[in-house]
Amino acid sequence: MDNFAASVATTQPEKTEKLFMETTLLRVSGALFCHDPKRASTRIQDIVIRENLREKKIIVRPDPRYGQPGPLAHKVFLSILKKNSDYGRPIQNEISFGQRELIRLVGRTTIGGRDSEDLIRALRQIRYAHVIALFKSGETFVEHDFNIFNEIMIERRASHSDPIVSCTVRLAEPIIKSLLEEHFVCFNHSFMQPLSTISQALYMRLFFHFSNLFEVHSGKRGLQFQKRYDDICNEWLGGLTVKDRISHIKRDQLGRHLDRLVEHKFLSHYAIENAKSRDGFVVTFRPGAGFFSDYEQFYRHRNQGELQWRFHSDQRQVAEPMKVAYLFLERKTKLPIAGLPYVSSGEMEKAREILAHVAFEDVSSFLDYALERARTTNYDPQSLAGIVRYLEPFQASRERRSATKIAHRARERREMETKAYEGYCYAHASVVLAALPHEERSEIERLANQSSTRFAGNRRMIEAAEARLTMKMHPEGFPTLDQWKQSQIL
Repeated sequence: MDNFAASVATTQPEKTEKLFMETTLLRVSGALFCHDPKRASTRIQDIVIRENLREKKIIVRPDPRYGQPGPLAHKVFLSILKKNSDYGRPIQNEISFGQRELIRLVGRTTIGGRDSEDLIRALRQIRYAHVIALFKSGETFVEHDFNIFNEIMIERRASHSDPIVSCTVRLAEPIIKSLLEEHFVCFNHSFMQPLSTISQALYMRLFFHFSNLFEVHSGKRGLQFQKRYDDICNEWLGGLTVKDRISHIKRDQLGRHLDRLVEHKFLSHYAIENAKSRDGFVVTFRPGAGFFSDYEQFYRHRNQGELQWRFHSDQRQVAEPMKVAYLFLERKTKLPIAGLPYVSSGEMEKAREILAHVAFEDVSSFLDYALERARTTNYDPQSLAGIVRYLEPFQASRERRSATKIAHRARERREMETKAYEGYCYAHASVVLAALPHEERSEIERLANQSSTRFAGNRRMIEAAEARLTMKMHPEGFPTLDQWKQSQIL
């Protein structure tokens, strides 16, 4: 191995080819993504899966502006989940993509205007599709109502017509919570990557069902899974057209995708036959050697690794600068992030410059400070470039505030120590007073009563006067403040 290769091997983590998917999301994705691009763009009605089952039902509500997510959206979806899988643990809810990754995402060598808009449309098809999952948990019924992506932030070079440069996607909280609770299945991403989106969807659902059956029966012989053909079209493939002849299904629709799974030994065999109970067809699937190999590698050993360097790099280079740029626009326009279509590459560069001087968690304070300073001089900055000038005074003001805060805390600490020391001395005075000769003790008591005539009968006030007189007349019986502090440490 040459020096360069050795250096790379020691500095880069071993690449994993596992794809982790939350189990409810696996079911949702089957209804969400339509693998017929022409049909997907026109489907805006509710899609209900398992409509007749009260205890397990999923409703997908496509956004009427974008239609149902199609094949490109499915590809984007899997790429986002793959990158989230590569981030490892702890589970992250933000996934960022740079320009080169986006180019690969759409299968191009460059990303032009049309490719860019197709990609953004695919992202928004997922972002604005509404998912309602209803299921029974114990004795109660649970309803999860969410969008798979909570937020999408986009960078373009300069204007709304420029191609996309980078983006950050935030996953919904129910998905993250379920992943944290380890409700996920793990797939062989290397096997999936060259497949068609229909083959990918079939592979994922079959792998999930085969794994559950194999886990229960623990035997290869006789292992098979059956599913009605029309349910496959609706529940696994997002409303694919239901054909009425087996020959058409094999020749024009599912046949070539299933044949590919047989060719790669994931399936050993499949059969499409007439249903016995009612009209329609049933498909029987039998696993091949490829499934059993994947089961050992990707299902039985499906724990995620620890957090990898890639997430931190994406955060520094894409996610955090993008959030800074969006946060500035949000402050300026009074619009929520969802109402801001993109930020420019110029703004991203200025955001990185700001982050070189200000920690990300302090950016909000910096923006407030800069915009307030600008208002006092009737200056209206239109971009992050206009507030960079406030970095130095902001840092100086923070240092002053920090020094003031440190001094205030030191003063409070001294006051607390003094108060505690005085409390100790007052309590100890009774011990010193009791040890004095009778004449001295009587004299202190007489003087205390005399000085407290207006508090006659108030024993507490008289005891306080006795303590003060004892400390004054016999200071040798009490430690100094420094001596007392040292005794507390010991």
